[in-house]
Amino acid sequence: MLGYLLKRLAGMIPLFIGIITISFMVIHLAPGKPTTLQEAMNPKVSLEARERLTKLYGLDKPLSIQYFNWCKKLAAFDFGVSFIDSRPVVAKIAERLPLTVAINIASLVLILFFGILIGLWSARAAGSLEDHCITVLLFIGFAMPGFWLGLLLMNVFGLQLRWLPISGISSLDFEYYTFWEKGIDLARHLMLPLFVSCVGGLAGISRYMRQAILEILKQPFIRAAKAKGLSFDAVLKKHALPNALLPVVTIVGLSIPGLIGGSVILESIFALPGVGRLFYEAVMARDYPMIMAELVLGAVLTLLGNLFADIAYAYVDPRIRYKK
Repeated sequence: MLGYLLKRLAGMIPLFIGIITISFMVIHLAPGKPTTLQEAMNPKVSLEARERLTKLYGLDKPLSIQYFNWCKKLAAFDFGVSFIDSRPVVAKIAERLPLTVAINIASLVLILFFGILIGLWSARAAGSLEDHCITVLLFIGFAMPGFWLGLLLMNVFGLQLRWLPISGISSLDFEYYTFWEKGIDLARHLMLPLFVSCVGGLAGISRYMRQAILEILKQPFIRAAKAKGLSFDAVLKKHALPNALLPVVTIVGLSIPGLIGGSVILESIFALPGVGRLFYEAVMARDYPMIMAELVLGAVLTLLGNLFADIAYAYVDPRIRYKK
């Protein structure tokens, strides 16, 4: 296992370099410049002022030189300063990262918990009317656009019924609340975003679990377990479920990059101050240092997620063994 791990880590290095190189080139070749925002705010800006801004951002140099300078900073874990407000990129990401990670982890836990339960129940009642009804409801939720569902829930529960807030993570007078009142206020603000985030994922997890369990129930060792006198529920929970977790492990590993990139639409709709919204704002402003920092973070999470999934296979499924 150690040899396999070292081999995978070594293979991730050229892949990571390729990802950041392509990302750097594509971003700088895309239409628009970081100085466009400043020029739009002051249409009378002179040509000399535009040239000074371009030189200040280091955009007057050839692209290869810009890439080389950026790689030197990356080697020192220095992502530079934001073009928008001249604040360190790392500091801005650190401010918003906890909220994004907390929301996505909570969403992933809820999806796994309810998705596995629904998958088990559907496999147990496979072919029944209840199974068909659950399948239809889940796929409706899966096919429903997240932004449309979010706007619909905001209109119903926020504007018409006025049960839940529709934006932000806290009320204006949040600092005057007691400890329990703050917890309730946070829960009310995050209820709609969490629900929207979970709806699409439930269909995938539950369907994977259902299909995997139905395939495992056809295996010879399941028939042997039944022949020993075990009940169907015992066979389902003790023998079929552990062997059906491989798809879940894959999804969990591939969900790690979504801790960053998957929150862009959600945070924009509900005005949540997270990393996803920060990334969107950086793209709109052509804030190259911020965009590259978030792409590097996303690339690292993607590679680590794949590595986590591969390693977890060996522990979830004993049939899988890696050569040293």
